[in-house]
This record gives sequence, structure tokens and C-alpha cells, in this order.
Amino acid sequence: MEGKQTVAYSLELGPIRPPSEAYSLLIRVTRNCPWNRCKFCRTYKGEKFQLRSVEEIKQDIKTAKLIRDKIKELSWKSGYGGRVKEIAGMMLNNSPNEAFYNVALWLYADGESVFLQDANSLIMRTDELAEVIRFLRETFPDIKRITSYARSKTAAKKRLGELIKLREAGLSRLHIGLESGYDPLLQYMDKGVTAAEHIKGGRNVVESGISLSEYVILGLGGKEMWREHATQTARVLNEIDPDFIRVRTLTINNRMPLYDEIENGNFIRATDEEILEEERLLIEHLECHSNYVSDHITNLLQEIEGKLPQDKGKMLASIDRFQALSPEERANFRIGRRFGIYSHLDDLYDLHRRQAVEQVAHRLGQGSNQIDDKTIYTLMEGFI
Repeated sequence: MEGKQTVAYSLELGPIRPPSEAYSLLIRVTRNCPWNRCKFCRTYKGEKFQLRSVEEIKQDIKTAKLIRDKIKELSWKSGYGGRVKEIAGMMLNNSPNEAFYNVALWLYADGESVFLQDANSLIMRTDELAEVIRFLRETFPDIKRITSYARSKTAAKKRLGELIKLREAGLSRLHIGLESGYDPLLQYMDKGVTAAEHIKGGRNVVESGISLSEYVILGLGGKEMWREHATQTARVLNEIDPDFIRVRTLTINNRMPLYDEIENGNFIRATDEEILEEERLLIEHLECHSNYVSDHITNLLQEIEGKLPQDKGKMLASIDRFQALSPEERANFRIGRRFGIYSHLDDLYDLHRRQAVEQVAHRLGQGSNQIDDKTIYTLMEGFI
């Protein structure tokens, strides 16, 4: 590759995207988070929120196209006849910079989706965001999906006509952090939104025709508010009826304000098994028509997935199956999950994996195979 030329191509990238957007082209339209006070989040702490200009954003889109064209040119020169997947795959291990890696990964996965970063792109002026989306569609006509993060409060303030304008420009989906539908818990976590605003914002998005993913944090209620967290979150989700409900399990590190709440005893964390009881209560109370998705490694049972309401029984059966295990098997599975050795309950019956987990447990438990919850929490920190 022509290193000196290619390194000059760069575009600005934000820190995160949803797991479902792992192979999307990332285009940063705002910097950081306009709220940035949530106790359970550490992503943007210490960073200032900024809007980017439409021209800045368009320049990054043009740069992404230049990189795409350079990879296509290399494909022709390398005898692949313009097919980009092969060259993109090679570049994943030899990218001159992050921008090239981002575009190469996107092309390797067929180049069909774009994610607009950072935490709340919807806060942009509607006309400007629509202009960016249209420019993206014009620059990359093969794009099938454009998605972004948003806040419920911002969506609640947008007029329905504005959201329809964004959908008509080409915005496919919004990802919103609901986290909880229980007002005292939202207030305690300094989420900056009420259950009523969650409902209003979510309904606005649904009624506009934009696909909606709502995120729920399992364990957010701790030992004190878990019941209300589960039932009130279900109530809010039933009112919204989003396309997707995506769950994550509360994971803490010392860069989050919630860490201090735990240290001073104001917040007591729930264990994995208690969080499963909370998830059971949530699912039992869901009466919406959403796809329930457990697409994050922090979740103990990622197999709890399905289309509501018809798959509710199957989802609850996964919890029943775990709870029917012996205490030793449950402990073994928890350790295996937190070390990334197990993915599903069936992995318990893979002899090689089970032996690997037993060795880990023996080492961590200093010969006893008993590991306390604090050790499990520490293991989970590695996932964030």
C-alpha cells in the first residue's frame, strides 16, 4: 500500500457504538454527551459536548468515500476485479490508521449500515441532521440503514413532523437508553428524564416510522428497588411498544459516579441470581410486541431472546433451566460466563470448557472452587 498517501486520510471517530452496529461505518456528528450526568456511565465523563458543523461532517463522509475508493483501487491492482471484501479483510490486520480500519471493517461486512455518533445526534437542528443524512445517502447509494443514539427527552421535544422529516431523509433507527421506567430510580441515577418523558419520546419515534431500540439496564435497581425497576420499566415499554428491547447488566468501575455510592453503602448491588429474578419479573410484565434482545456480554443468559409476546414462555424457560441447576453448576456457569468461556447453558456440558472453568475457579478460589460476588463483579469490569 502507498503508506504516505493513505495515512493522510483521516476522519473523526467517537468512543462507542451499540453492539448491533459493530460493522457499521461510524460518522461522528456530535462530540460526547449533552447530559453526561448519569451515575452508571463513564464514557464521556470529563469531556465537553460539542456540535459539529454540517461541513465538518460532510468532509468526513467524503473522506470515508476516498478511503472506500482507495480500497477498491487496490482491489483492481491486486487482481480482485474491484471486489472490496478480500482487500478490506487484509487491511483489518494492516490498517494505516483508525479511519482506514473503520471503513475496511464496514466494507468487509458488505458496507450496508452507518451509525451516527455520539450520544445524542437528535439534538442537532432537524434540517441540519436531515442534510447530513441525505448527503450520506447520496454519497453511498448502497446504504440500507442509518442509525444513531438519542435521548428520550430530546425525542419528546421534537415535533412529530421533524422526526418524519428525518425518516424521509433516510434515518432508519434510533437507539435510546431507557435504562429504567421507575421515576425514583431515574432520579437517583441522575438520568435527567422521567418515565412520562420516556413514553412521550418513544411514542414520537414509533409514530414517525423510525425503528426504535430501547435499552434496559438489568440490576440498576440494586437490592432495594429491583421490583419497582422491573415492573415500572415493563409498564413504560408496554406504552412505547418499541421494535427492540435490548438488555444490559449493570457493570461498575471506579470511573463511574455510582462506584462512590457503592463504596459509601448507599447502593447495594444485586447478584447474578437476583438479577435473573428481576429479569423474570420484567419479562412477565411485558405485554408489548417487541423483539427482546440480549446482545451484550455482560448478560448472564444471552439466550434469553425472542419476539414478544409469543416467545415469552421460551424466554422464561431459560431462566427456569438455570435456576434448576445445582448450586455448584450455577457457580460454575457464572464463572465461565465472566471469563468468556461459556456463551450458553449448553456449554456446561462441553467437557473441555467445563474443565477449563473448574481450573479457573480452583485458582481464583485458592483451592476451594468458591468465588465471592466481589470477584465476579471485578471480572465483569473487563467487559466495559
